Amino acid sequence: MNLPAVSPLMPSDAAVDTPSPLRPPLPAGAGERLLWGRLYGAAGALAIASAAQQVERPILAAVADMPAAATLREELAFFLRGSADAHEDIPVLTFPDWETLPYDVFSPLPELVSERLLTLHRLPGLTRGVLVVPVGTLLQRLPPRAFVDGHALVLAVGDRLDLDATRTRLTRSGYQCVSQVIAHGEFAVRGALLDVFPMGSQLPLRIDLFDDEVESIRTFDPDSQRSLEKLNRVRMLPAREYPTDEAAISAFRQRWRAAIDADPKASLIYREVSEGRMPGGIEYYLPLFFDQTATLFDYLPDSTLAFEHADVRNAADDVLGRIEERYEQRRHDPERPLLPPRDLYLSRDDLAARLNARAGVVWQSPEVPDRRKGYGALHNFATAQPPPLAIHPRAESPAAELQGFLETPGRGTPFIA
Repeated sequence: MNLPAVSPLMPSDAAVDTPSPLRPPLPAGAGERLLWGRLYGAAGALAIASAAQQVERPILAAVADMPAAATLREELAFFLRGSADAHEDIPVLTFPDWETLPYDVFSPLPELVSERLLTLHRLPGLTRGVLVVPVGTLLQRLPPRAFVDGHALVLAVGDRLDLDATRTRLTRSGYQCVSQVIAHGEFAVRGALLDVFPMGSQLPLRIDLFDDEVESIRTFDPDSQRSLEKLNRVRMLPAREYPTDEAAISAFRQRWRAAIDADPKASLIYREVSEGRMPGGIEYYLPLFFDQTATLFDYLPDSTLAFEHADVRNAADDVLGRIEERYEQRRHDPERPLLPPRDLYLSRDDLAARLNARAGVVWQSPEVPDRRKGYGALHNFATAQPPPLAIHPRAESPAAELQGFLETPGRGTPFIA
């Protein structure tokens, strides 16, 4: 992994109270928002990692897009792995995007849905860690917490298990009954064996019953179907971000007729869902499965600090603009009449209100010239961009410039031992 270089300023270059990324200032009161500037290269990630070590509360780190999220996750993992508090578990969590275009006719990969549901399940009980999210994903409306919690199944060796009732429950949670389990969201019943590939699990599970008692739980290889590790307790999450039972389908049909001014029988989506089949792109009709949707903010503990990169709100405008364009292009198809963007995404004002309601930080690479209205203290850090350091492949020592820079007292990267 190539981390961008960060150079600390010499003592003569920095004011006495200029903060270091190793001990960043943090908001003290509820709703206080700080401004962090002069965090070049990976210094922003170093400051966030240091903050995660200082506080015993979760941190939401919102960035402009998916590449920025991937970079920040890698940098945070690097800094936290090498920290003095490495004996403590400070996880770096992800909440992946669906990786489909707005109003697409394709559904996200089951692996992505699995990771999303696992994160949603973990967040309410999170006491420490960093959740990195691109703003486009942060804008999405999600299933309510009651759905994720209510469709989770905890099972332990020795428990009683009604196989017929479990089959029904798995089906209602969106699992598909198959002859052989190979992918997330599938289950199979063979005599006294229940094979299931839970969402959020790396491997499928084989549950062996003796009468109605769970005799053993093992993971197994989906390719060879051979049993592997023995487990004492497992937790299974719903297979989808929406329910698929008869009650949910009936509610979907009612909400469709109330929300969409079009002939329902002319719509492929309405017909397919009415028959119990979930067509590609059904995720963009999520609000029709619930009385009320949630957002990622509703899953975060109240103590969560909200960090955002300075580009986030402009990036939100760009994302919402592209969503509106896709909506205008596709909303006239009678087979796929669409819900308006406001039903599926937060507005920019909603996003700002939810971020501003939490204590947190806005950070950026350049120096912040002056304090902005509505924000608390301004802190420009003791870091600077390194000089140009060329690599000369034909020279006797190709990296001489870089080596000399690192060996200069008071210079070099603050994370190099």
